[in-house]
Amino acid sequence: MIDPVLGSRLQFALTTIVHIIFPVMSMGLAPFLVYFTWKDIRTGEPIYEQLRRFWTRIFAVSFVVGTVTGIVLEFEFGTNFAAFSTTAGELFGGPLALEGMMAFMLEATFLGIFVFGRERVGNALYMVSAVAVGLGTWLSAVWILIANSWMQTPRGYELTTANGHTIVELVDPVAAYANPRFPWMFVHMQNAAVESVALFMAGLGAYFVFRHHVWEYPVENVAFWETTLKFGLIALLVTAPLQVLHGDLYARHIVETQPQKFAAMEAVWETDSYVPEYIVAFPTSLDQLLDPRAKEIFGIGIPGGASWLASGGDPQATIQGLEEFEGKQPPVAIVFWSFRMMVGLGFWFVLLAVWGGYRWWSGELLEDDLLHKALMLSTLLGIVAVELGWIVTEVGRQPWVVQDVLRTTDGVSPGLTAGEATVTLVGFAVVYLGLLALYTYVVVRIVRAGPPDGDDLATRDASDRPASEVSADD
Repeated sequence: MIDPVLGSRLQFALTTIVHIIFPVMSMGLAPFLVYFTWKDIRTGEPIYEQLRRFWTRIFAVSFVVGTVTGIVLEFEFGTNFAAFSTTAGELFGGPLALEGMMAFMLEATFLGIFVFGRERVGNALYMVSAVAVGLGTWLSAVWILIANSWMQTPRGYELTTANGHTIVELVDPVAAYANPRFPWMFVHMQNAAVESVALFMAGLGAYFVFRHHVWEYPVENVAFWETTLKFGLIALLVTAPLQVLHGDLYARHIVETQPQKFAAMEAVWETDSYVPEYIVAFPTSLDQLLDPRAKEIFGIGIPGGASWLASGGDPQATIQGLEEFEGKQPPVAIVFWSFRMMVGLGFWFVLLAVWGGYRWWSGELLEDDLLHKALMLSTLLGIVAVELGWIVTEVGRQPWVVQDVLRTTDGVSPGLTAGEATVTLVGFAVVYLGLLALYTYVVVRIVRAGPPDGDDLATRDASDRPASEVSADD
C-alpha cells in the first residue's frame, strides 16, 4: 500500500500529465482555426476549407477528452486534497468557478455551431463562432493559470481562523488574481501550446511530403500536406525563438520570487558565484543522477551562465544555495534533469525553425529528406517540453502546495487511508491511460482519412447560403 500523501501526489501528477495534452492541442489549434475560417470565408479557396475541416475534427476530439479529464481533476481537490481546499478554497475556488461559468460555457455554446453549422448559418455568425470558441479556449487557461500562479506567488490574502481551522481569507482580489507570476505563466504556456501544435502540424506534413517527394509514393491531397507543413513552419519560426527569449526572462522572475526553486533547477546546494549553465549535462555516476550537484556534473555549458541568467547579465552574480533554506528541499534530481531536457528541446525547436525556414527560402523544403525526418521525430516533442515545464513548475515548488503558506503534506485529506490511495491511483492509471490510447487511436484515424476533397468540399453558391446572405443582385 502507498502512503496517502505519496499516492495523492502521484495520482494528481498522473491525471495532470495526461490531461494537459488535450488543452495544449485545443489551445494551440485555436488561432490556426480562426485564421483558416477567416481565409475560407474571405477567399473561398478549397485549401482553407480543407484545413479548417480537418483540424476542427482534431480540435473537437481534444476538447471533448480534455473536458472529461479536466473535470475529474477538480474533484480530486475534494477527495485527495480536502485540507488544501479547506484552507485555500476561498482563493482557489473563485478562478475555477469562473473558468466553468465564463470560459467553458462560451466555448461549449459556440462549439456546436463551429463544428456542425457551416452550411446552416451565415458567414458572419460562423466567424463569430470560430472566434468565440478560440477565445473560450484561451480564457480557460486564464482562470486556471490565475489559480496556479497564486499558489506560486500568493498575494492579497490574510490567514484567519474559522471553526478551528486556519484558512486563507481573500482581502485584495486584484493583488491575488493579478499576482506577479500570472503574466509569465500565461505567455509561456500559450506560446508553448501554439509551438506544440506547430510542431505537430509540421511533423505530419513532413511525413506525407517525405513519402511523396522523397520516396515518390502516390499521396492523395499532397498540396494539403505541403501547406500544412508550411503553416507549421511559419508558426514555429515565431514561437520557438519567443519561447527561448521569454524563458530567459521567466527564469529571472523565478530567482526573485522562488529562489529555492531556481537553486533546484540549477542543482546549486552551496551559495556560490560564477555558476555555469549546463545546456547538456551528464552524470558521471548513478549517485550524481539521483543527487545532481552543479560542481560535480560533467557537461557542456556556459561558464557563469546560470549566474548571468539569475542576475540579468552578471556572470559573477551569487546564487543562493539550497542548504540555506530551512526544511525539506524539492526533489532536485527531477527538477534539474527536467529543466535541462526542456531547455535542450527549446533550442532544438529554434534550430528546426531556422533550418526549415532556410530550406523554404532556398526552394528545397519539399526535397530535404533529413529535415523531413527531423520534423517527423519532433512531432510530439512540443508536448513533451510542456510536460517537462510543468514538472519543473510543480515539483520545484515542493514541499509547498501554496508557497510559504501550506505544505503539501498538510494539504492532503486527513481521512484518506493507504488502501484508498492505492486503489484510486491504480484505477486512475487504467482509466486515464485508456483514454489517452483511445484519443490516440481516433486522431490516427482522422489523419489516415485525410482532408475532405472533391465532392466532399462545399460549394458556397447563392442556393447554399442562408437567405439573410443572399442579396438582390443574386
